[in-house]
Amino acid sequence: MKYDIVLCGVGGQGGISVSVVIARAAMAAGLDVKQSEVHGMSQRGGEVLAHLRMSDKEVASPIIPRASADLILAFEPLEALRYVPWLRKGGAIVTATAPLKNMANYPDPDAVVAELRKIPGAALVDADALAKEAGNARAANVALVGAAAKHLPLEASALEAAIKELFARKGDAVVEANLRAFEHGRRANP
Repeated sequence: MKYDIVLCGVGGQGGISVSVVIARAAMAAGLDVKQSEVHGMSQRGGEVLAHLRMSDKEVASPIIPRASADLILAFEPLEALRYVPWLRKGGAIVTATAPLKNMANYPDPDAVVAELRKIPGAALVDADALAKEAGNARAANVALVGAAAKHLPLEASALEAAIKELFARKGDAVVEANLRAFEHGRRANP
């Protein structure tokens, strides 16, 4: 078993945190994990990209070749569209629908979403609304993990354990809100 994920978004959206959650869950499941990150988080609004590879055999490289990703997990719709060339035939896209307009010439958001809807296997999720329903507007990234959970080769309980571990230092209320966001995401993309 081999599973490759491209996680993409904009600085400040929690993309790196989510890659840590998935990587920890995969390692707890006994999988070999490699990850590569590019992030413009020092300047909020810069690109954030992570390649996350997991396998029951040794993973040789952290970089996912074009047309090889099993999943694109995107925290921003234009970033999802940008990384479509990395998706393998039959792969899945799970993306937030809310744009983060970090450039003056950001394309029409409705046109971006319309292009994404044309892609077989694309799930467009209002992650911001799911996070608010769960009680923490900042948990949209975790709601997206929940929406992507059915595609991941990991048990939901392993992902929940990794969420608890990552957010434990922020207190029980933050942990519980993130677990609710995860569950809201799972229900939004059954």
